[in-house]
Amino acid sequence: MSSDVTMQCGSLDSDASVSWKVNGTDVKAQHRLEGPRLILSQVGLGHNGLYSCFQNPNGERRDTIYLHIGIPPREPAVTCRSNTYPKGFYCSWHQMHPTYIPTTFEVDVQHVQRSLEVQKDSVHKNRCHVRFPEVFSSFPYKVNVTAVNALGKASTTISFEESSIVKPDPPERVTATPIRDNPRRLEVTWHNPSTWPDIDNFPLKYFLRYRPLIREQWQHVELSDSVSHTITDAYAGKEYIIQVAAKDTEIGTWSDWSVAVHATPWIVNPVPSTPTTEVDLVPETRTSPIPSSKAPQKGEPPVGRAARLLTVFSPLLLGMLLLLM
Repeated sequence: MSSDVTMQCGSLDSDASVSWKVNGTDVKAQHRLEGPRLILSQVGLGHNGLYSCFQNPNGERRDTIYLHIGIPPREPAVTCRSNTYPKGFYCSWHQMHPTYIPTTFEVDVQHVQRSLEVQKDSVHKNRCHVRFPEVFSSFPYKVNVTAVNALGKASTTISFEESSIVKPDPPERVTATPIRDNPRRLEVTWHNPSTWPDIDNFPLKYFLRYRPLIREQWQHVELSDSVSHTITDAYAGKEYIIQVAAKDTEIGTWSDWSVAVHATPWIVNPVPSTPTTEVDLVPETRTSPIPSSKAPQKGEPPVGRAARLLTVFSPLLLGMLLLLM
């Protein structure tokens, strides 16, 4: 990139007359012709393409050239980590700047002046796996990664002791559950990372952090080998965010934080009550419906069938009594 490129049209003589096309069209980029040669100045990515040359005057095609524009590789960035201690470790690498053309990587791992077997990762193309030849070695490992493409090569070498690259994966399946009738407690549980191969002989310790969503400051608890913890100082009724990290009990560094989980302590249900309104505060009064002709009037006692008969015949009885007197 940014250099001048000269393309020769086959083996034609220097005095041959030719014309050039790129991707089937005339060459429009800055260029000059010198007999059978096409010279491009300060090439960039826009010059990529298939160039064809044709001999004048009959226009016979004499050559085709595919031009790739790129840059030589720079020293790759290399990191190594053991998340399967003491089984082995892996190394990853990447280019800090794109090369725009195919670039491959060569990896060499040395330990005690001996090359170790390197296994390419089946998913990540810029990663390899190496088994520890021994455990608790005090001799450093040396890893060299060389980037190679058609324009050049560049390499990076790092060295480390096994204890410095031990970093477990985060704990898995973290859960947080409210405790019944305890408005300030949350029960947090988790599982060891599935990639950690020997939890019995190489135990992990844990670091728990939690905070209510309404605050930015975390609270922390470090635990020896337990995979559960009861938070006892939670704010009642407030939603919490909780994460856990893991570390070998003796060497290495802390893992990344686990996926955050959210939980709210137990909320005590209040005693149900009937809402009070202004209507409820007025002394209760009952209004009777408009009386019908067949219903008793308000304040009248009920009238039975015998009472009604006595009312009808009472004038007649009074008259008979007067005659008898």
